[in-house]
Amino acid sequence: MTEKNKNTIYVLRFVSGVLLCLFAGYTLVVFISYLFTWDTDQSLLQHPGDAPLAEAANQGGTLGFRWSHLLIGRYFGLAAFFIPVLLFLAGCWLLNIKKLPLFKGLMVTLTGTVLFSVLFGFVFGYTPWKVLFGNGPGGMHGFHISRWLVVSLGIAGAAALLLFLLLLWCIMIDKRLVYLFMRKPEKGTAKVEDAGDAGKVEEIDDARDAEEVDDAGDAGKVEEVEDEADKKEDDDVPFEVLMPEEEEEYQKNDNDTELFDPTLELSGYKRPPLELLDDHKTSVAKVSDAELEKNKEKIKKTLSDYKIGIDKILATIGPTVTLYEIVPQAGVRISSIKRLEDDIALSLKALGVRIIAPIPGKGTVGIEVPNEHPETVSMLSVVRSAKFQESKFDLPVVLGKTIANDTYVFDLAKMPHLLIAGATGQGKSVGLNAILTSLLYRKHPAELKLVLVDPKKVELPLYSKIERHFLAMLPDAEEAIITDTQKVVYTLKSLCKEMDERYDLLKAAQVRNLKEYNEKFVQRRLNPLKGHRYLPFIVVVIDEFADLLMTAGREVEDPIARLAQLARAIGIHLVIATQRPTTNIITGLIKANFPARIAFRVISSIDSRTILDTTGANQLIGRGDMLVSIGGDMIRVQCAFVDTPEVEKICDYIGAQRGYEHALYLPEYSGEENEGNGPADVDLNRRDKMFDEAARVIVQHQQGSTSLLQRKLNLGYNRAGRLMDQLEAAGIVGPFEGSKARQVLFTDFDALAKRLKEFDDN
Repeated sequence: MTEKNKNTIYVLRFVSGVLLCLFAGYTLVVFISYLFTWDTDQSLLQHPGDAPLAEAANQGGTLGFRWSHLLIGRYFGLAAFFIPVLLFLAGCWLLNIKKLPLFKGLMVTLTGTVLFSVLFGFVFGYTPWKVLFGNGPGGMHGFHISRWLVVSLGIAGAAALLLFLLLLWCIMIDKRLVYLFMRKPEKGTAKVEDAGDAGKVEEIDDARDAEEVDDAGDAGKVEEVEDEADKKEDDDVPFEVLMPEEEEEYQKNDNDTELFDPTLELSGYKRPPLELLDDHKTSVAKVSDAELEKNKEKIKKTLSDYKIGIDKILATIGPTVTLYEIVPQAGVRISSIKRLEDDIALSLKALGVRIIAPIPGKGTVGIEVPNEHPETVSMLSVVRSAKFQESKFDLPVVLGKTIANDTYVFDLAKMPHLLIAGATGQGKSVGLNAILTSLLYRKHPAELKLVLVDPKKVELPLYSKIERHFLAMLPDAEEAIITDTQKVVYTLKSLCKEMDERYDLLKAAQVRNLKEYNEKFVQRRLNPLKGHRYLPFIVVVIDEFADLLMTAGREVEDPIARLAQLARAIGIHLVIATQRPTTNIITGLIKANFPARIAFRVISSIDSRTILDTTGANQLIGRGDMLVSIGGDMIRVQCAFVDTPEVEKICDYIGAQRGYEHALYLPEYSGEENEGNGPADVDLNRRDKMFDEAARVIVQHQQGSTSLLQRKLNLGYNRAGRLMDQLEAAGIVGPFEGSKARQVLFTDFDALAKRLKEFDDN
């Protein structure tokens, strides 16, 4: 075929394709118009000779009415609406629009026209409903065929046959519908026949998931079918089109391996019921209208005394604090309102008035005023809330309720570490119990392990009952609740080893965080024989951080800082609390790695700035009133109250169930070399660099104690202990005498200097 003939064919295909598409659109318009105007245009059928001169109501004119009446009114009824689709597909094929399956579309539309015509005739042909279009919605064809089926098979038989044909028609559209009733077969292959000879793709396996290929022109062929035939005539060269197979998406079926269930070992474990918690309801009524009105007038009067006008006041009642939102008049400086904090507190005669100027995200100034009769927020009320029970967090923690009386829930795994500070008796211990209770109510023992550090030895002993369920400890530890300072150091350094081991596992699994690793392990894509295991979250709770720093110094701060910097991705999260919010305890290193902080009431604004980098904690009212700072957002929350008997009941309930053989053992850590050796093993030729200075401190204070060296020389527990062993071996202090301080054998610096010179000469 010459190039000129090819161009002619392309032009004819293009013109014919455009004409068919336009005719399809015309047909659709006249069909729709026929539904509303068929009755009006019936006169055109009664006087056909005058029809060309009469004006039709149909939007397609007289010819449009006759075309639609022929296909809808006489033959196929509403099923004729398949015909515009068929015309459009034919036009697209001529225009070489490749992704539309003409062959499949032809079969679906033709069979759909016939099937639905009969179906409509069967359903509506025997009702007293007014006959539409003269022969009903199925047309004359559908009406007569459905009557013949009813006469031959009866109504039940005709209905069954039509339902079966409808099912076949749906399967013709998408064969994957079969998988709703039968198991999916193995994937087959498809073979492409010669396009010039066959012009179609023959399927070898009907179970293939990819979209079936029906026509060479519709399935993305490289050249036109006419061109392939011409080429075959010219040079008779075999030509084969290789069709790329689409990659099949993963779909789990019954043949797949079952997912690993980490909770299977304790499959009978039951989470604590809500009945173990008490409802600490108060008999006092909530904030009265009189109290609200009184506070509003006092705020208004105080501001007016300083020539500050307001347009509007809104009140939001919380359990212990009411927020009054003020809309100041135009031209009022916000800073002038902020300076009146003490004056407003004096006017209201209230402790803990706090001004938020402005409220983030709002054009208002907030004044938080304590309620005359504060309400107790019980742990039961927040634990049973849908917001907590339905949360999708990895480590959901419910703290209490906000000023708007909303339950406050956060994800500890995203924080990723939490610093809690406040003055003594302001609610820190209750806050820690609320955090631990939240985790125990939502997590399974296989998903969470706790490392509990309690230097005071009185706050966390109740949790020892859940040792075999939720606690983690060193293999040689006598108690799961860590109270000894040296054991704390060893445990923290052991956690650093655990962190490094987990990072090695993540590297081997080629994932970035704990969640991705566990998902891969659950899907059995990681081999346990290569060291892989399910990794639970580990939450480390330190009740009194200041005491640890005073006794162990940098030996505690260094591993905590390292864990805080690196442990987020592998699921180790820290919660540390202190009642001494000073800069030597909450250092810059700690603050940099603990972006999430909770401040209970403190005495001074300096302490508030130390915790939150801003004032506000000094204006809280105590008894669980706290400020939560996460990512720069400051939220005032009333901590939920959970009493010691409630914690005891929860731990008893968990501890009474079958648990693991022992607590989760952390990697072994026995301390540094020569640590803990007696003076007989000390080599005085390898004395510590601070040996001389330590000796002078001991003689000066006449007190042979390790803690003295820690405080005066800012040393860790291990190094101070080694120095004390060296001083004993050198004859400067006496032997260990239990809880008593060692005896100092030198009383003046001159004698000590001679003794030290002897070691230097040697």
